[in-house]
Amino acid sequence: MQHKGAHSFRYPNWLPALIAVVGFIALWQAVCSLGLVPTYLLPSPMDVVSAFIEDSQLLASHAVTTLTEAAIGLLAGVALGFVMAVVMDRFEVIYQAFDPLITISQTIPTVAIAPLLVLWFGYGILPKVVLVILTTFFPITVALVRGFRSVDPDVVDLMRTMTATRWQIFFYAKLPAAAEQFFSGLRISATYAIVGAVIAEWLGGFLGLGVYMTRVRKSFAYDRMFASIILISALSLALMKGVDLLERVCMPWKKVERK
Repeated sequence: MQHKGAHSFRYPNWLPALIAVVGFIALWQAVCSLGLVPTYLLPSPMDVVSAFIEDSQLLASHAVTTLTEAAIGLLAGVALGFVMAVVMDRFEVIYQAFDPLITISQTIPTVAIAPLLVLWFGYGILPKVVLVILTTFFPITVALVRGFRSVDPDVVDLMRTMTATRWQIFFYAKLPAAAEQFFSGLRISATYAIVGAVIAEWLGGFLGLGVYMTRVRKSFAYDRMFASIILISALSLALMKGVDLLERVCMPWKKVERK
């Protein structure tokens, strides 16, 4: 009698996702090759790859601009979100006043804000950075505030009885408690940063993937449009992976907990 699972096949965790992606691309290519959808509406994966190679240098130069805008806006949004979260945690009246306003601000569509920013700040880098700050500020602030407030009150009381200062309580109790939620918010913000920069570039600018997309759309070059979309997705995934690596460095105990 064989033991159950003694010779069971164990596959890596990434294998199902890889199979799904390859299957989707194969289906996409088959639909285009069989002529089920006109190529001017849906270019085949081979056409997209060809367009990506032909415009690789141009896409790279536009990507550098978009990444620069996203990085500056993300860093500023994280810094402002951290400061705001600390202030809201420190003063209850500020938390009660601004928590609803921050939530309501996220109901305003990003596309509705971008034209105003271009009108106010022109077609340079500033309106793009401001829009990225606005889109990344909310996830960071909310995640940190919730993390700070998740600390066990008994732990805070114990530290106070041991004559710990307010800043010692913050650094040794509240900050570690909020670390995991902070990185969850940072993953969301990293994605929003790229998308926010591209949306701002749609409405005005000289360089950036959003500007590139607008130009190829007007010329009906949808193979290049798809190439830029794939590049934007790849950049967002790369930023999220960077956040994961940063989390592993800052929170090495999580790896031990998983094991």
